[in-house]
Amino acid sequence: MKIKVKLLDQYIWQQLIFVFIGSVGSLAGLGVTVGTVSDLTYKISEYNLPLTVAVQIFFLKIPEYTAYALPISLLLTTLLVYGRLNLNLELVAFFSSGINVYSVVKPAILLSILITGTTFLLNEFIVSPANYRVAYLEKIFLPQTKSYLHKKDLFFPEYKTFSKNQSRLVRLYYANYFDGDKFQEITIIDWKNSCIQKIIFARQAIWNDKQKLWNFFDGRIEKFEPIKNNLNLLSPIGSDLAKVDFFQQKSLLLPATFFEIANKENDPEKMSLRSAKKYLKLIIKTENQPQIRLFRVRIQQKLAFPFICLVFAVIGSSIGINFAQINRGKGFTICVGIVFSYYLLGFIIGACGVVGLVSPLVAGWLPNFLGGAIGGILLYRNNY
Repeated sequence: MKIKVKLLDQYIWQQLIFVFIGSVGSLAGLGVTVGTVSDLTYKISEYNLPLTVAVQIFFLKIPEYTAYALPISLLLTTLLVYGRLNLNLELVAFFSSGINVYSVVKPAILLSILITGTTFLLNEFIVSPANYRVAYLEKIFLPQTKSYLHKKDLFFPEYKTFSKNQSRLVRLYYANYFDGDKFQEITIIDWKNSCIQKIIFARQAIWNDKQKLWNFFDGRIEKFEPIKNNLNLLSPIGSDLAKVDFFQQKSLLLPATFFEIANKENDPEKMSLRSAKKYLKLIIKTENQPQIRLFRVRIQQKLAFPFICLVFAVIGSSIGINFAQINRGKGFTICVGIVFSYYLLGFIIGACGVVGLVSPLVAGWLPNFLGGAIGGILLYRNNY
């Protein structure tokens, strides 16, 4: 029996690998062609994007579409391979020899585990740096286009926690524009004991990473003193202007959090898991609950996404074993239906997580658990 199972594993492995490689190549090639070529053609004609840069961007986008193609290709592969084994009555021969359905599906499960790890590593260490490089190239050659390195109207409230359930606003930052290095028209308001202590205005500001200081240029510092009886309704929050200091250059010791937030990509879809976790630690200080929930949900979805390979392998092999009449056309149609249903469910549950109806953990992992449960039930029924 062990020899039979070993030969069976080798035979199914060969079938799976051959179809899987072809599916990944086809789907990734189709995706990068449809999603990138037309956009690059438009940018070459409208913005005079150099052809050499367009070729670089084209190849840099291949990892992203490959990462999307891996789980879909695994689903299509299991549908086609096990459907063909069923159509050729090979599964009947396997089961008649005393081999159970779990042994037949085992190669697909092992392949899905391998692809799960590959998908995670690809997204984390290749796709994110490649997308960053694409954004950098577009920033250089397409200044008219929107780039995350150029930001307007940046706002950051800094809170200080005094107890477990109590925090207080201590500093408020605002900048009209950030070019990736300098802040333009920056304003910083300091609070102390619910009163404005000082306001810093500057035409430009730079974070000096070596000295861990803020360098401000061409501005002024307005210092306030608290009003004892606070009867002046025109004074801001119990403070009255006491002194104004003008400066050409000023270095101040302030936290670097505002610069760190402004200098990072703020779209969780484009960030790696590590970058998203670091950014979440920064924005927690702002107490911006909608944005915090968004990042927590996206982090869980990034963790859960690679495991859809395992879910798709179980579902695809179970359907293939159940239905013999699965040719390439039917297999592709079923694959599209399953993928659409998964992403639709993920979108709905993810939206519920972002608005706070469900926890980020549920929002990220529920589609996988539901898909895994459906695949497991189908597989269990096939064994009896």
